[in-house]
Amino acid sequence: MIEIKHLRKVFDDDTIPLKDIDITINDGDVISIIGPSGTGKSTLLRCINMLTEPTSGSIIVDGQDITERGCNLNEIRKKMGMVFQSFNLFGHLTIIENIMNPQITLLGRSRQEAYDKAMYLLKQVGLASKVYAYPDELSGGQQQRIAIARTLAMDPDIILFDEPTSALDPSMIGEVQSVIKMLAKSGRTMMIVTHEMDFARKISNRVLFMYDGVIYEEGTAKQIFEHPQKEITKRFIQRLSSLTYRIDSADFDIEAMNDELSAYGEKLLIEAERLSKLSLAFEEICMNNIVPNSDVPDILVKIEYSEKLDILTMLICYKGEKFDISTSQSKLFSGLLAEKTTEARQDDIKDDPMGYEHVISIRFRWEEEE
Repeated sequence: MIEIKHLRKVFDDDTIPLKDIDITINDGDVISIIGPSGTGKSTLLRCINMLTEPTSGSIIVDGQDITERGCNLNEIRKKMGMVFQSFNLFGHLTIIENIMNPQITLLGRSRQEAYDKAMYLLKQVGLASKVYAYPDELSGGQQQRIAIARTLAMDPDIILFDEPTSALDPSMIGEVQSVIKMLAKSGRTMMIVTHEMDFARKISNRVLFMYDGVIYEEGTAKQIFEHPQKEITKRFIQRLSSLTYRIDSADFDIEAMNDELSAYGEKLLIEAERLSKLSLAFEEICMNNIVPNSDVPDILVKIEYSEKLDILTMLICYKGEKFDISTSQSKLFSGLLAEKTTEARQDDIKDDPMGYEHVISIRFRWEEEE
């Protein structure tokens, strides 16, 4: 068990990533830590294993305060493994050597014991065929799985993951998440800083939402993602799952929307090319056609991204004269609709409680579906 009491961290430049953290982490907990950038999520993990020294407060691991002078941190750290954003593998060592060496030097295992353990773990993460490869011969997802295997080789009771998929291409994220999901079933205590909301929802028995240096709200995954109690949490969850805009005049600020869309894409690792296509479709449909043909425009735009399906969707509901997207005079927009990775639909709406009469839906995939 880990007890954190009044933890505070102030850096030399007077920034305060952690203001007052109080939390108890029970054995077997799988905790996802979410929240906006700069709210202390990674600093909290680094303090827990004392890679970053807290300014004040206490961190009690199995009854021992590791912030006290005289604490044997090396022994405590043997109980904790940490997986970073960057893989931190030794490029001059083979994969098997990367996993064997820490066991030999830190745990005192024989080469045979270390080899047997490494081979077992490589099979667990699906990379037994890469034993004698070097890190730069592997993909990013493979390197991160090796980093996880190296951490597991030390037999930690607690594993800390600091955004383990943030440095990966979208195509590689799933393979690393699968390994972490496997570990979540092993009974180990795990804390995961992540921006992958669907992943956090599925894997965690507890979720911490951090904001402004404190744990602003905590609960089960269902409570945080479906029934958050505090307003900032609600706005954060809603913003991550979708963006919604109401257009009621020709003065709508497209530049501000594009800036927000760009930030949304960065959080969810959506390719800039897809965001650019969505922006083009929005401008052509809404600003070049629906708005000019409306005395008083009333348009509701909802943008959603499904991590599971890797599909970006824009839904446009509007009143007034119907715009047939097939009649657009824009060659760029017509070319976009013709792409195999774009799917567009338009329908009339009946009995909508808000009075919307028409809807246009456009989906943007990245890779062509088989």
